Amino acid sequence: MAQALDEAKLNEFIGKMLGDLGGAMSVPTARIGFRLGLFDELAKSPATAAELAARAGGLHERYVREWCLAQCANGYVTYDPASDSFSVSPEQAMVFTVQDSPVYLRGAFELVAAMIEAEAKVEHCFRHGTGVRWGDSAGCLFCATGMFFRPGYVNNIVQNWIPALDGVEAKLNSGAKVADVGCGVGFSTLLMAQAYPASTFTGYDFHEPSIIEARSHAAEHGLGDRVKFEVASAKDIAETGFDLITMYDCLHDMGDPAGCAGHMRRILAPAGTWMIVEPIAGNNPAENFNPVGRLYYNASTMICVPTSLDQEIGAGLGAQAGEAKLTEVIRGGGFASVRRATEGPFNMVLEAR
Repeated sequence: MAQALDEAKLNEFIGKMLGDLGGAMSVPTARIGFRLGLFDELAKSPATAAELAARAGGLHERYVREWCLAQCANGYVTYDPASDSFSVSPEQAMVFTVQDSPVYLRGAFELVAAMIEAEAKVEHCFRHGTGVRWGDSAGCLFCATGMFFRPGYVNNIVQNWIPALDGVEAKLNSGAKVADVGCGVGFSTLLMAQAYPASTFTGYDFHEPSIIEARSHAAEHGLGDRVKFEVASAKDIAETGFDLITMYDCLHDMGDPAGCAGHMRRILAPAGTWMIVEPIAGNNPAENFNPVGRLYYNASTMICVPTSLDQEIGAGLGAQAGEAKLTEVIRGGGFASVRRATEGPFNMVLEAR
């Protein structure tokens, strides 16, 4: 017998869908605003559409006005009907213009665009059980990923995550040997190197374009004497004796995370520490049906699982693996102690010894 339709629930669901589709349609216009400096200009001072078009380098006024109205409808920009002008509030600025803000989200918009670009390739994987090599799914997925994670790293690695580890900060201050595995474009490696000048750092990643970008960043920051970047998969790292190994948001992407854990144990110094930063998640799927879990499950479908299934073993842990599964993998590599050192709204930090 067919279930009766609940009109109130239908209307509530339609309202949700209108919000979701509005958010999706904001992605291209927001990206244009970032690239053309429109958010930045409005954060400096209010402007009419004509003034904003002029201040942003002589853009076409009609396009700028429609963009402004779209952002006001999005809630991303504020409108003053009395002066027919637009502005960015301090709260909006934290998301759209303050690049070191913990909630600066330009990278999120870029990541969504990369996911959409990868749609056909991932659909092929659904049909054939294959994967998509990291960096091949979109024009610059690795750039978008680095941009997405940077605000969290800027506001947490030195301030919260490393201090939560047992005795590690003291080692770094006195001089330690550190490997940042899965370093991507090097933001995490360089942040640690800047904070702990007595220590040396090596960033490893199997994606050569990311390593090229990381080396460029190191040169720009004058850190080439204490930081090096090498192309290598986690299980192929030959150097040993690391006092600290860090992995930021990458263990779940690996094809063989268990094999990786075993190799981390081999290259770690006897009294060393392995810090694993992973997306926050509960151990049961229903615990992750929330706004953060929604982001991670969708990104995992389009990026994390295809990346893992392209590699050997293809474990496909996914971005919402949860602490229990991750602990099982880490202990399987020979680590006697695994604990959650700290957590935040988007990440959990596991410490393995």
